[in-house]
Amino acid sequence: MATLQLRRVVKRFHETAVIHGVDLEAAEGEFVVFVGPSGCGKSTLLRMICGLEEVSEGDILIDGVRVNEVPPARRGLAMVFQSYALYPHMSVYQNLSFGLENLRLPRAEIDAKVREAARMLRLDQFLERRPTALSGGQRQRVAIGRAIVREPRIFLFDEPLSNLDAELRVQMRGEIAQLHHRLGTNMIYVTHDQVEAMTMADKIVVLRAGRIEQVGAPLELYNAPANQFVAGFIGSPRMNFLEGPLTAVDGSIGVVVEGIGTIRTDASGEGVTEGARVTLGIRPEHVALGRCGCNDVSFDVAQSEQLGNTTTLFFASPGFAVQVAGQVPARRGEAMSLNLPPDRCHVFDADGKALPRQSKGAAA
Repeated sequence: MATLQLRRVVKRFHETAVIHGVDLEAAEGEFVVFVGPSGCGKSTLLRMICGLEEVSEGDILIDGVRVNEVPPARRGLAMVFQSYALYPHMSVYQNLSFGLENLRLPRAEIDAKVREAARMLRLDQFLERRPTALSGGQRQRVAIGRAIVREPRIFLFDEPLSNLDAELRVQMRGEIAQLHHRLGTNMIYVTHDQVEAMTMADKIVVLRAGRIEQVGAPLELYNAPANQFVAGFIGSPRMNFLEGPLTAVDGSIGVVVEGIGTIRTDASGEGVTEGARVTLGIRPEHVALGRCGCNDVSFDVAQSEQLGNTTTLFFASPGFAVQVAGQVPARRGEAMSLNLPPDRCHVFDADGKALPRQSKGAAA
């Protein structure tokens, strides 16, 4: 196991900066996921950690030792790429052993490492097959096994599941998480899929345009997003947003939404003046069906998606989605009553920063 530190890391391609002063720490044994939209810099950051890209400014430290000029092969890391990058003319056994043979390890030690990795990844019966005779999920396990046999201090994964179909992605998510639990080794994982991030990570790093927007545990980011970008990126379906001026309502903070009325929240309004334009956010799964006497609204159904265990309703105006448990019959054009619980509403200022919530004493 190892620790990883990034101190004011900057990456420039010629005069264009793509990573802007990133600071980050990963403790021993942590599973850290870099997540963000395409072009946010997550793969570039990973490639700098492993040494495939030079650092323009700042420091990368592994176990407290600066490694900026250390060649990739001497950093004690192993990387699994989006493409499997297996040798097609070699068997699974040969693919797993090739790197160890180049290190000139004893044959018995190589054999023991390969067979242990194959057992761990359930590849025992495929050791004599070539990659073309394997499924996508099996090929990805071989690529992971090739990293395991090296016994790295840190595993690096660059969108390893993006070539797999939906069912295999779910299966491999579980397998990688179990592998992390068994090995206890640091894993740094890059994905654009926030579901992968939420289900696998100890710590999520949300990136946008080469900057860190928020770092925290999955539920911390889900329940208390630092800004509107994180709120909209984490969670599926994405958070609903409604805009309007801020107002005070009986000791609470409300948002006046055109065509809907005033929506009360438990935000404190700290640092924002009355009448300032803000954005109210609420997750589709936090909206309740029916009326409760406060924050009741009515929208016309535009579309419904029935998944059996859940129903997702879409309302064309004001571009709103609601997700509820079970099977809810709904016809296109039908008016439906909804409730927006104040304690489930988030408020973001004009810069997108989340307003703090009132203390329980203040809200009482």
